[in-house]
Amino acid sequence: MQGSTEIPHPQHTDLDLYPIDRLVEVLVEDQLNAAQAVWAVRDQLTEAVREAIPRIAAGGRLIYVGAGTSGRLGMLDAVELYPTFSWPRSRAIALIAGGPGALTNAVEGAEDDGQQGEADLLAVRPLINDVVLAIAASGSTPYVLGALRAARAIGSLTIGLANNPNAPVLIAAQIGIALVTGPEIISGSTRLKAGTAQKIALNSFSSALMVGLNKVYGNLMVDLRPVNAKLMHRAISMTMHATGVSEDIARSALVTSGYQVKVAIVVLKCGVDAEAARARLAATGGNVRQALDR
Repeated sequence: MQGSTEIPHPQHTDLDLYPIDRLVEVLVEDQLNAAQAVWAVRDQLTEAVREAIPRIAAGGRLIYVGAGTSGRLGMLDAVELYPTFSWPRSRAIALIAGGPGALTNAVEGAEDDGQQGEADLLAVRPLINDVVLAIAASGSTPYVLGALRAARAIGSLTIGLANNPNAPVLIAAQIGIALVTGPEIISGSTRLKAGTAQKIALNSFSSALMVGLNKVYGNLMVDLRPVNAKLMHRAISMTMHATGVSEDIARSALVTSGYQVKVAIVVLKCGVDAEAARARLAATGGNVRQALDR
């Protein structure tokens, strides 16, 4: 059965005749539907985060599985967790049909191999506390379904994201999130609003998960990894904002804290050394607010 993401859009049958200003207008306007599609399933996203937090807190990993655009979006979400939240790279794994080379070059037929999806998933040795995010615009990609079956057999938490209602990925996963975006303006080009909806959903899921794991203080990403000049400046700015100190004092505290913003904040606000600050954070599971109250 043809999914809605493959059906030609009924309102733009003369798209190739549009003047450029109208063409850009309708392409941008249609993207608004992506945010609405995610908003409609916020309860399912909430359930996914709620179920994932205790598993990840117990040592589980995030494992993203997808093909094509969906696989690349999963890879992007996984990769960005390290600099943003200091999330260990070994605990955010992205599998894409066709392997890493498919990030930059399409690997024909790879998405149709369900056995390879299962094999790739088993190769990373999934455990019961792992959280597997199966992403497919159509919701019927064999590679993703193969990985999903393997994950369910192990007992990992499985979360399915698809852009067609009642898709196999949604039915097979423990938590199905239907991002119903409908036909694309360019028929079947799910890199448009279907991909945008997936990006929003993944951003929302992983960010909420990291907040729940004490990676944020207030609305500051206090567990970031300052791996470049921009992030170093951000670390200094956040330390200043959280404590009210000058730039020089914030920079000095970061140096003595091993450039860990959380530790620097506790050092400055509690008047303790870095070792004591780390002990406070360790005793509270990394919760800055609770560490400040000890």
